[in-house]
Amino acid sequence: MSALTVEQRIARLEAVEEIRTLKAVYCDLCDQNYDPAGLSALFTEDATWDGGPFGRYEGRDAIFGFFKLVSGSLVFAGHLVTNPIITLTDQDRATGKWRLWEPCSVQSDAGLESRILLAAYDDVYVRQDEKWLHQSVKLHVNFFEALSTGWANSAVQ
Repeated sequence: MSALTVEQRIARLEAVEEIRTLKAVYCDLCDQNYDPAGLSALFTEDATWDGGPFGRYEGRDAIFGFFKLVSGSLVFAGHLVTNPIITLTDQDRATGKWRLWEPCSVQSDAGLESRILLAAYDDVYVRQDEKWLHQSVKLHVNFFEALSTGWANSAVQ
């Protein structure tokens, strides 16, 4: 394998930073009452958002509909993503793995409930028109539990 030029190395670093920013904007919009227009604009037209127990949505319109619906039941969320592993597969494609720790307030039949979500994201990104977008987001939920219940008996790998 030939060594990368300085220009290629800088382009890779810039791509990784743009993807980090994309994920930060995604989390910020989730934390702003799941802004469906803003969030769906971060996805390709044919994207997939697979939240495991939260459902699977294919296409930008379906993703918009999901985020519009969830904003009524998740009334507060703090998306804290860590441990990014971003791998560029070519100049216009990449994968990302992140850990999510999310304190949130959920509207239930009994009223507001404090919950904690621990999960992992597996993302695929593509660059279209010089802009990085989500091609797919897959959420692997370890637990989503009320603070009063705890997660000792429900956590999965």
